[in-house]
Amino acid sequence: MRNSLIYKAALVAGFGALSSIAVSVPAHAQWAVYDGAAHVQTVLIAARELQQVNQQAQSLLNEATMLENQARNLANLPLSVLAPLEQSIEATEQIVGQAQGLSYNLTSIDQAFSQTYPQALGSPTSAAQMAADAQTRWQNARGAYQDGLRVQTGAVQNLDATRSQIDSLVTSSQAASGALQAAQSGNQLTALQTRQLADLTAVVTAMGRAQALDGARQVESEEQGRAQLANFLNYGAGYTPGTAQMFH
Repeated sequence: MRNSLIYKAALVAGFGALSSIAVSVPAHAQWAVYDGAAHVQTVLIAARELQQVNQQAQSLLNEATMLENQARNLANLPLSVLAPLEQSIEATEQIVGQAQGLSYNLTSIDQAFSQTYPQALGSPTSAAQMAADAQTRWQNARGAYQDGLRVQTGAVQNLDATRSQIDSLVTSSQAASGALQAAQSGNQLTALQTRQLADLTAVVTAMGRAQALDGARQVESEEQGRAQLANFLNYGAGYTPGTAQMFH
């Protein structure tokens, strides 16, 4: 539609040029001798002017097409999954931050291992204290396994949302009208993969924590058994014979 309008304008301009040439001929020229060479020259001049108008029209059309392409390349992608991505990452962080017993903190871990997981149990340790420490270690191991399962559950629940988001982004990428939309779609797909790696890292970390606490519990149980056996066998110097007086 736009091309036809431009060409029509060019033709009107060309015919106007030819009309002006015709009008400029004086009235008494009808009795003059016809000059064919001059007429041909005039027609050639008008044709060249018309060609220049057509070239200018085509140039304007090319510029308009270029501007349209630039506008498409600068158009933003109408679909965005960044907000749901941030929410899912925050949810995973909350689950990890709710770790029972020993948290993911170097100071608290060092303090707990110096108290509840000592390298060696001394003989003055009471049976009640040893039982309480063993109960704490068991609770830490049990809570860590529960935390690991909760993190795994959160990662599995994210899979369905991830699949839906990937399908939407792939569809948007295939229907992208410009380079910017295609790039934004690719960036969001990369962000989804990063989220999946973050979930996987959280799951591996949680299960590693559970296995570490359970291993520490087993090691400490062996040490506690050794200490209890040592306390049981340490019954003193044994029987010492002496003089007994039975009758006064």
